[in-house]
Amino acid sequence: MTDYKTLIDAETWAFIERTNSYYPPDTIDYTIAQQRDIYDRMCREFFAGYPQGVAVETSAIATRTHEIPIRIYRSARQAAVTVLYFHGGGFILGGLNSHDDVCAELCDRTGYEVISVDYRLAPEHLHPSAFDDVMSAFEWAGIARSHPILLCGESAGGNLAAAVSHATRGHAKRPIGQVLIYPGLGGDRSKGSYLRHAEAPMLTMRDIEFYKNIRTGGRDGTGDITQSPLADADFANLPPTVLITAQCDPLSSDGEAYRDRIVAAGGRAYWFEEPGLVHGYLRARHTVGRARASFTRIVDAVAALGQGAWLW
Repeated sequence: MTDYKTLIDAETWAFIERTNSYYPPDTIDYTIAQQRDIYDRMCREFFAGYPQGVAVETSAIATRTHEIPIRIYRSARQAAVTVLYFHGGGFILGGLNSHDDVCAELCDRTGYEVISVDYRLAPEHLHPSAFDDVMSAFEWAGIARSHPILLCGESAGGNLAAAVSHATRGHAKRPIGQVLIYPGLGGDRSKGSYLRHAEAPMLTMRDIEFYKNIRTGGRDGTGDITQSPLADADFANLPPTVLITAQCDPLSSDGEAYRDRIVAAGGRAYWFEEPGLVHGYLRARHTVGRARASFTRIVDAVAALGQGAWLW
């Protein structure tokens, strides 16, 4: 039995308790509509505002069948790099507002243009709808922007970013890097963090199974790389990758496994497991010292990959 009282410090416990006051651990037992209302309210409670000097524009990408809402963040000191940001939320929650301040701060601290993509959600739109949308966003950015494109995603968004990297590695204009923040990549659920942290605060194995089944409609996606990037048999020619995971999170081993496979294939990948942190800690970046330090690591990784540097 993992002793979270020892692993997790008082600041992080305060964050967990505050989160649970808005988004109780049994939220997955509610209807999808109720879950979204609860999640959106929680995100509003944690909203930290925009840094001064960041300009924000909401727009949309037109596809043949629908529009994909996007939000564009630009800094006064804008550099010639575009970050495509894919939000978390278990493929059923979130949107342009849920990670609005994170994207604004990432823009402010790197100077890069950040584009948040509001991909379609399950269960109304089952897999591969979300993947199709982020692929469309990547292809649109490749045409609409002349400068390099970097991928960044957290949780479900980290899964989508990795899936895009696998799907586009043969493209003439492929991602120059990817930063994956506590992503779920379809790893082996019989070992590692999946066992050690099956009952972790903020995310449990029960939650993970729920989100997986909602995303797929219960269909077996074994071997589907667009659903589980770790199912790929080939990890060569992927962009330089930085993975940041939380120690107290069932998904942490996915970061380690993904790093190992890229390195074994001759690529560049770095994995860092944040001690004592929990899934969803980005919302704690202003109140918890460990989360603040981790967000700086994330910003530095995005900045370095955007410059074509490798610091690890």
